[in-house]
Amino acid sequence: MDNSEQNHSSHDPENGYTGRCHHEELGDFTATPRMLPISALAIGIGVLCAYVALALLRLIGFFTNLFYYGQWGSKLISPAGNHLGWYSVLVPVGGGLIVGLMARYGSERIRGHGIPEAIEAILINGSRVEPKVAVLKPVSSAIAIGSGGPFGAEGPIIMTGGAFGSMIAQLFHLTNAERKTLLVAGAAGGMSATFAAPVASVLLAVELLLFEWKPRSLIPVALASIVADVVRRYILGYGPMFPVPAHSLHIGALSVLGCVLCGLLAGCLSALLTLSIYKVEDGFQKLPLHWMWWPVIGGLAVGLGGMIFPQALGVGYDTIGAMLQGSVTGKVILGVLLVKWFIWAVSLGSGTSGGVLAPLLMMGGALGGLEAMFLPHEGAGFWPLISMGATLGGTIRAPFTSVVFAFELTHDSSILLPLLIGCMVSHTFTVLTLKRSIMTEKVARRGYHLSSEYAVDPLEILFARDVMRTKVAVLPAESTLGEYQNLINHRQSQRLLPVVDGDGFLVGVVTRGDLHKRVEQEGEGALRQPLCKLVRQETVEAFPGEPLRSVVYRMAEKQVTRMPVIEADTRKFVGLIALDDLLKARARHLEEEKRREQVLSLRFFLPGGGGQEATEEQDRTAS
Repeated sequence: MDNSEQNHSSHDPENGYTGRCHHEELGDFTATPRMLPISALAIGIGVLCAYVALALLRLIGFFTNLFYYGQWGSKLISPAGNHLGWYSVLVPVGGGLIVGLMARYGSERIRGHGIPEAIEAILINGSRVEPKVAVLKPVSSAIAIGSGGPFGAEGPIIMTGGAFGSMIAQLFHLTNAERKTLLVAGAAGGMSATFAAPVASVLLAVELLLFEWKPRSLIPVALASIVADVVRRYILGYGPMFPVPAHSLHIGALSVLGCVLCGLLAGCLSALLTLSIYKVEDGFQKLPLHWMWWPVIGGLAVGLGGMIFPQALGVGYDTIGAMLQGSVTGKVILGVLLVKWFIWAVSLGSGTSGGVLAPLLMMGGALGGLEAMFLPHEGAGFWPLISMGATLGGTIRAPFTSVVFAFELTHDSSILLPLLIGCMVSHTFTVLTLKRSIMTEKVARRGYHLSSEYAVDPLEILFARDVMRTKVAVLPAESTLGEYQNLINHRQSQRLLPVVDGDGFLVGVVTRGDLHKRVEQEGEGALRQPLCKLVRQETVEAFPGEPLRSVVYRMAEKQVTRMPVIEADTRKFVGLIALDDLLKARARHLEEEKRREQVLSLRFFLPGGGGQEATEEQDRTAS
């Protein structure tokens, strides 16, 4: 075969490879040493995010002091104690105007509560975030919250930390997957530094942002979260963020049922909160105004709500703490549940900048305060804490994150089982009643769907030997083309023809198109040539014990649709695998999902029912 033919044969989607592939030993994970430099970058990002979190909290305190008290200071303070009277209504209106202007003339990416924007950057923008977002997002969020916006700092810090992680990744020659890892590392580091919750931050990253559970991403993200929490201890102090009274490790049967009820009610609240946000957003879409003006309207709602119930303004960390201490009145509970909900839904639906985790905790705690009035007494703050975790878990669809998050916020280990019950019941309710969560609805509205389910890919557990074809046409290497001309001219579905020697070892592959072209070019002379002289010796090969996932990746990489299957050590030809054979794995998985069968019969447990007759009955049932 001349050089021109070799070059032509090195890249043909119908045949074998551009180069031989060596059989790789299978392992539990696909991690490579490349993970180490990425981890080193993640550590640096964790340090940076701790100081970014500090700066954001100081900015929120600065704008709160400036807008409501006319003083310079960066200490977090509640807007509820201001003495502005009716003038306080204008403060969030002005804050909304500033945020709207920043979004229109700075970057529209600063709108929203942060996590959906991070998801969108990962899925749609190749984990690339504009550098200006790293500056505009925290400033706009600080203005929105400092002017009374009923938001938390966690959403903005997640987006801001992610922006810094993405910026650092863009400075280096990294892949899309590596940029995603560093973006999520920044998000986890920011949340860890804000709440002193390093484990929950990693879980949040896995359940909402990474879309995978692999060491290549998990380890760098965990390192960033750990380092951010360690640095936080020196610049912001230790946790817990919300200390609670000690609760008993043992709860009675009635309290267990109470946790179930608590989870169910929290699931209802989660669904209503999610629906309210997007109903308000749909309402704003119908207004004959540019979206730049929407935060002004949202600010007006915040200002009016603040006049009715001032504790609904701002991040509300002090109110959350008071609920967990059991030191709030029924009036405060109703005010949080109704007024906070209203101004939060309207302002967030208007497109301003702010986080949702702290408001969800606050409204969930208020629901728990109501439940504490009729559920068994298990100590101060017990039911508000359970309801907080359950509301968070049901709304963001991250139940394990919510359990660990509530624990890290309070350091109350005796609450883990009740939290797990409440969060799982709430999660069950929302996944059955809502197609999408508050985090994914915005992404879906932009035309993108993502699945939050983790499952073993059937291509991971099936091998080439399970789907390969063994009854295929094979050509002897020493035979001439003329001896098999009739076979080659006969119409068959097999387009790739393996050529083997006398012992069955693969010599190469050839296609029907190759042979027809050779005959057209050389005429009768081609018919006298042995097939071993006509094959493509550099082939793309698969191995019997190779997972189908690897086969699919190789097909995509080399742009081929069929491959010979050979034994890795001897190169003995054992079969042929094509792209449509891979559908067998999906078909088997679909059958397992839908086929119902009674594997064990009740007769098995009856006297004399466990013999051959029962086994035959089970076989008939399965078939």
